[in-house]
Amino acid sequence: MTFTGAAQPLTKQGFMKVVDDLEVGVPELLAVLSVESRACGFLPDRRPLILFERHIFHKRTRGAFAGSDPDLSDPRPGGYAGMEKEYRRLSRAMALDRAAALMSASWGAGQIMGFNHAAAGFDAVEPMVAAMQASEDVQLEAVAAFLTANDLVGALRARDWTTFARRYNGPAFAKHKYDVRLAAAREMYAAGARPDVEVRRAQLFLTYLGFAPGAVDGLHGKRSRGAVVAFRQREGLGTSERVDGTLIGALQARVRAL
Repeated sequence: MTFTGAAQPLTKQGFMKVVDDLEVGVPELLAVLSVESRACGFLPDRRPLILFERHIFHKRTRGAFAGSDPDLSDPRPGGYAGMEKEYRRLSRAMALDRAAALMSASWGAGQIMGFNHAAAGFDAVEPMVAAMQASEDVQLEAVAAFLTANDLVGALRARDWTTFARRYNGPAFAKHKYDVRLAAAREMYAAGARPDVEVRRAQLFLTYLGFAPGAVDGLHGKRSRGAVVAFRQREGLGTSERVDGTLIGALQARVRAL
């Protein structure tokens, strides 16, 4: 598997559909995405963001590879390489046990574990992994399905971050301060630091194309504006910093050609 699909950025329609379907606040849903994936479900190389969990692989393979590959199979969490390097760990684990490896990684904007594929709306882990490669809209739909299946929507609506974090992130949530981080992220978004979805789309496309716009956060800061200007100049589209339909269309075309 190359793990590279269309890798389309989140759309306003996709985001608001989930907000409306779950009947949750925009700041609450943004907080979950922010804490789980820094609000971006794809890597710069267009593969879904993942995290390989060696303790899950150890459990699902009953420790069969703990002796030969202790960095991939260990009853204790940890050993993370981060970002693109997680795919090296996943690839090695897949060579040992493909299904167990895919189930032992968390995927996309909501970092849904592969073994939770049914709760996320998929019959098996392979279709889930394939879907995660398509778009952040699809990734967000999987988050919505998972929240619904695990009766977590009420906790999200009520901003009961302790309950939410315990059931979404597991018993170690307090150690990693997931509840504290969720509450802080929600307050930040509620105070007005809302991402512009079109700016965010442009930022992710620019990231794929190597223009380094900074964080994919929907906030059109200096690096983001500079990346837009650099792309426009290369494409003969002037020197405007503005994100508009012409820019998005040109970016999409270039990404499709990759």
